[in-house]
Amino acid sequence: MLALLHTSPVHVPVFDALRDAAHPGLQLRHHVDAGLLERARREGPEAVTDAVRGVLRRAVGEGARAVLCTCSTIGAVAEGAAGQAGVPVLRVDRPMASAAVAAGPRVVVLAALESTLAPTAALIEEEARRVGRAVRLRSRLVEGAWARFEAGDSEGFLRLVAEAADAVTGADVIVLAQASMAPAREAARTRIPVLASPVPGLAAGAEAARLGHLGPGVHAGE
Repeated sequence: MLALLHTSPVHVPVFDALRDAAHPGLQLRHHVDAGLLERARREGPEAVTDAVRGVLRRAVGEGARAVLCTCSTIGAVAEGAAGQAGVPVLRVDRPMASAAVAAGPRVVVLAALESTLAPTAALIEEEARRVGRAVRLRSRLVEGAWARFEAGDSEGFLRLVAEAADAVTGADVIVLAQASMAPAREAARTRIPVLASPVPGLAAGAEAARLGHLGPGVHAGE
């Protein structure tokens, strides 16, 4: 069984659908706590360390063989608690970051939430160091998008993200920092590759749950 740690309930049907399409038979158990993101935004991601550890202990107690954190803001905190969890703990955006580094040195990160910008940039730089590649990273906040998301206007939210992607120039790859932004890939018309985290992230989580450890090509944080 793979447990998923979400900070918004909107991710539950998304990951269920991805499981049904690509990983039939994989049992998912969702843990949703919007308060983790709210506190991380106010006080910084490290403020939720104990709470995240509590979620991981509960997930393992319920039989999880791996845990996937789908929130980019607290992903590093979740990975850092893996040693105490006793099972693999993955952040959904690490496979995407690895793919971004492989795509070329000019990486543009788009985020709807400001608290996601620094963790995503740090992750991409970490992946670049791991493989010995240089990256020229630019990060951009999609103004107004998060307010649309919070208001339940997913169409407006995704339109703003797609428009921001279409406005990017001089890049080898565009990274959508948050899992909720992924559907904007379909609406974007840019010729620059646009990467999103849910599909590769769930694939890595499924493999870790099957093996009971991190599979080949999956790298946890230091």
